[in-house]
Amino acid sequence: MFASIKAKVLTDETSVYTEIPALLTASGVLEPLVDYFLHRSHDRSLEWMRKVTRSIRLFLEYIQVNPSERDPHRLFQNFARRLYTGTFDRETGLDATGLCWLPRSPNDAARIIIHLSDFFNWLGEIRPEASMVNPRYAGSAFDQQTDEAAYQYRRSKAFLGHIWASNPSTRYSAYRLRYRRLPKIAQGEPPAFPEHHFEALLFKGFRHGGQYDYRGILITLLLHGAGFRESEPFHIYVQDVFSDLQSPRQAKVLIHHPRYGAAPADWCDETGRSRKSNRADYLGQRFGLVPRTDLLDRRHAGWKGGMHDAPFYKQAYWFVPQYGEWFLELWHCYLKQVARFERDHPFAFINLKREPYGAMYTLTQYNKAHAAACKRIGLEVGKALGTTPHGHRHAYGQRLKRAGVEKSLIRRFMHHSCIESQEIYTRAGLREIRDALDAAVKRLQSDRAVPLSKFGPFN
Repeated sequence: MFASIKAKVLTDETSVYTEIPALLTASGVLEPLVDYFLHRSHDRSLEWMRKVTRSIRLFLEYIQVNPSERDPHRLFQNFARRLYTGTFDRETGLDATGLCWLPRSPNDAARIIIHLSDFFNWLGEIRPEASMVNPRYAGSAFDQQTDEAAYQYRRSKAFLGHIWASNPSTRYSAYRLRYRRLPKIAQGEPPAFPEHHFEALLFKGFRHGGQYDYRGILITLLLHGAGFRESEPFHIYVQDVFSDLQSPRQAKVLIHHPRYGAAPADWCDETGRSRKSNRADYLGQRFGLVPRTDLLDRRHAGWKGGMHDAPFYKQAYWFVPQYGEWFLELWHCYLKQVARFERDHPFAFINLKREPYGAMYTLTQYNKAHAAACKRIGLEVGKALGTTPHGHRHAYGQRLKRAGVEKSLIRRFMHHSCIESQEIYTRAGLREIRDALDAAVKRLQSDRAVPLSKFGPFN
């Protein structure tokens, strides 16, 4: 009954449209959700919109199989319970509703609840034509259901995982649902790519049929040697890489914000003077494109944000410097390949061996190439093993920590907004824990006041 689709939304008489996810119902597109995404399009990612769409779809599906439930408190609370318990009968293993939900983890259930709470809170404030208020409401049946839910949410001022009001009545006291939390555990081994396999990955893994995959090597160097997130290199233009004046043998790489970063200096107006504009403007006027963060197809590349080094770009801080030297040398080799193809976009990493030639290289293609490179050198591919692309960012953070770099500088090098963000990348691994215990034992043994030889049952 419900399907997630891509929608091109026109908001005025111009031909400029916004591409966002949408939820298709039997009555058409769910308009309140479209309005919500347009409202948040300036500060929320497409991935967030997809997750919200999923949460709204689950709620509407639940309403459809419970049409006789008129009590909003009971409806919401039971929906929350089913997120945690699933919808299958424990004795028969069957699901008469057809929802076929498996029990969700507390974290996943909480995210769904937060998505719905935020959506209904906004909807209750922004749409006064909700059917519970305006009997002449003209929206579709599903628009009306979401507006009714928003009205009930705003009236009660509390939602799913919490009690419904500051002083709930006796009538609803039996329907309280406390927020469930998983027991706290120490973080496991940091999923960093194994350092002793890195050179083999570059020069053996990314070599196939007697030829090097310079493109794959360059992206991997940016992740492992400069700590970038795996999506960030896909925003690089050819003009963003050049020789570092302070270290001419190293590459200086500036990854600009996909929208607010400065347009390339070689973009000139009719008089030949360089245009002062941003990359969104450059992409639109020069190529008829939007930033890759706004694309809903395979060409999409995210941008998590973080701290920029200047308005508005992130600079590669090579650690160790040799990686910057390798990058510059291999970059020149790669540009010779790029020069053979025409491009209808400015992005540096392109299709070289498959159609459409010269088109934007995608994250999906790189992930497959990286996995194949790992397998060529005998590595099993898995996030917990650090052998996915994100493992290289962990390796970069771990390398900085082992070298004794101050936390404030690690924050700068990894482009984190706050110093606490680096903790997931620099937490101690099992080997460090064992080494710390061994060192502590040696210190204890050297302390004559605590003779370890007297410890134990056999003395």
